[in-house]
Amino acid sequence: MKPWTKNQLRRIRIAMMINSDARNRYIKKKQIFKSMGENVFFQPRVIPSDPQLIKLHNNIVITSNVTFVTHDVFHMGLSHLGKGEFPYYSSCIEIMDNVFIGCNTTILGNVKIGPNVIIGAGSVITKDVEPNSVVVGNPAKKISTFDEYIEKRKEVFCSNDENLLWENFIRQHK
Repeated sequence: MKPWTKNQLRRIRIAMMINSDARNRYIKKKQIFKSMGENVFFQPRVIPSDPQLIKLHNNIVITSNVTFVTHDVFHMGLSHLGKGEFPYYSSCIEIMDNVFIGCNTTILGNVKIGPNVIIGAGSVITKDVEPNSVVVGNPAKKISTFDEYIEKRKEVFCSNDENLLWENFIRQHK
């Protein structure tokens, strides 16, 4: 059995960190990703297997259980077909400024997510996401522009008062 590598130990340490702010500081300090800009919030406890293939720009929120797929192991299956040897496949992911990625999203490799983008929870990103857009679904499709979403969000009832939240909920579901 091979001894544990430094990267494996770092991945375990990150997974064990309860405080997300401490986790983000550690990820940036240890340069886990190819690059990580300012004001990046990385909620997942699991670091992608090839984090050096991911660039994160500024003002990004990556919520829980987001998966980055920078490689596949299909070469193993292909190589057993007797049609030649197939190399290990890797690819990069780049996320530009002002991006929100909802929980349980999967981002496949060779994808660039433009600036000012919102990705809805549970989406699967299979191709580049154009700037100034809101995308959802599997595969993700554009449902509005970033600016349209901002205007719509201004109309959303917001409160820290639990009673007011329930009153609003009941009013909406009559």
